[in-house]
Amino acid sequence: MAELDTSQGGKHGKGKKKRSKKQSTRVDMTPMVDLGFLLVTFFMLTTTFSKPQTMEINLPARPTPGEKVEDAPELKASKAFTVILGEFGKVYYYSGLTTENAEVKVTDFSEGGIRKILLDKNAMINGLTVLIKPTDKSTYKNVVDILDEMNITNVKRYALVDVTPVDLDLIKKL
Repeated sequence: MAELDTSQGGKHGKGKKKRSKKQSTRVDMTPMVDLGFLLVTFFMLTTTFSKPQTMEINLPARPTPGEKVEDAPELKASKAFTVILGEFGKVYYYSGLTTENAEVKVTDFSEGGIRKILLDKNAMINGLTVLIKPTDKSTYKNVVDILDEMNITNVKRYALVDVTPVDLDLIKKL
């Protein structure tokens, strides 16, 4: 709290003028510091911290030792769409499964690129399955971008698959 110092500053004898008392004031800052810490604590506890945004990916269960692994159901070529991630943000794509005579086209990650193509394919083919094949020259950012595109275009079925030598030959031909 505020204190007042009332001690007399000099001698007061006879014949001398009375001087006015010099009063020194001193403000105690302890309550102000306490209030500051209370406010900081209050705002820290009441704020909502930013939560990281994550995409949920369901992975197949690992078989236990001795358990027989079931074969995956065959994917129809008419419902398959293959996307190959290349270097420098290039995206190669073709309809169907890997064949040597597939018609490969090139696009990028722009809004009019792979997003538009995925939207069109998803509207045309009921039960579309996208096979995502990153090459050794593609970056982690490319994989995250294509997974984001799957989420944006509402493609429900997709799989990350190893790129085959046939796919690499198709890219080299371009």
